[in-house]
Amino acid sequence: MSIKNILSICTLILLLNAAHGQSYLNQTVQYDGQTRAYSIYVPAIYDGTQPVPLVFSFHGGGGSIAGNIAINDFSSVADTANFIAVYPQALADPNDDGNTLWIQKDPTTVDDVLFINALIDSIATDYQIDQSRIYACGYSHGGEFTLSLGCRLNSRIAAIGVVARTMQTYTYNNCTLSPPTGIITILGTNDDISNYNGVFWEGTQLYLSAAEMHGFWAEQNNCNTTATVSNVPNVNTTDGSTVERHAWSTNAGCTYVEELKVIGGGHDWPGSFGNMDISATQEIWQFVSRYSINGLISCLSTSTSDHLHNKFQFQVYPNPAEDVITIENNFSETMDFTILSPLGNTVLSGQVDADLSTINVSALPPNIYFLEIEKQTIKFIKVK
Repeated sequence: MSIKNILSICTLILLLNAAHGQSYLNQTVQYDGQTRAYSIYVPAIYDGTQPVPLVFSFHGGGGSIAGNIAINDFSSVADTANFIAVYPQALADPNDDGNTLWIQKDPTTVDDVLFINALIDSIATDYQIDQSRIYACGYSHGGEFTLSLGCRLNSRIAAIGVVARTMQTYTYNNCTLSPPTGIITILGTNDDISNYNGVFWEGTQLYLSAAEMHGFWAEQNNCNTTATVSNVPNVNTTDGSTVERHAWSTNAGCTYVEELKVIGGGHDWPGSFGNMDISATQEIWQFVSRYSINGLISCLSTSTSDHLHNKFQFQVYPNPAEDVITIENNFSETMDFTILSPLGNTVLSGQVDADLSTINVSALPPNIYFLEIEKQTIKFIKVK
């Protein structure tokens, strides 16, 4: 990581401590004979009357809770979307000079997948948690651990987000998804720590390439092996990178695997340092929040095969759009629609007519949006 990025993270930590000194609660829990630390953010709108989603965020190797919150502060998103965010602390690894690692080096008896399983239960005793909507994300080594959670704890984790890491070969060889698990990755093609094309050592592959990893998750989630690709608006022309969005979907159009490919990007957390065209924090939430433990929420009303013959079907074009989107549908009557921001806010609502209708989106700022009609959702991009 460059000196510039390190200084940026330090500055973020100082700002964080000033802005959120009373917001994050520092907690400990006893597990396996150890005192384990974590910070938890509970939004002011949480009132304990109904279950809310739970989001875990894992720091990188050698990292800390404060440093992780500094680059991936979910508080403003949680304030709007009403979920609880948790930032655990890894233990020091005696086999790695005391660096804090989620996957400790052998020989070790530490298994933090089991710790997170226990931590979910502990938090659920104090807060109303929606057990069907538990999510995890991580940066660098924390992303590697998140992939392990997606494989080994997918009976509890509905969807995951991975930044600046590809999949360890060991994890790949021991990964079974049941039920399917949604995954979004945000990877830099010029990452000199987590190589985009995989890592080899003395003829042995230690980490998969991005292409191999996405192919694996697409296959496991019953998605088509060919992704659809769209360009993300290059809103910051000075960061030295651009972003492509790759999406792998089922035959019914249900997307379970998505990659934000940061072309020219490094070992970064976009939106905090590195690429500034996207916010990794917001992108992760807007992706994972669409899933429950049973799969993509908008695709759960019918089976994959039946979904193609759902009573209500619609398409959106052009996508990306500038001023107007056209809704082509098979509705027999006028239907209500809602457009949501990446944070889950309603930004536009109204009605669409049967067969063909248009919606003026010219007043919306450039961003990703979600059009919902009759419990079905289509994502579209607004440019200019």
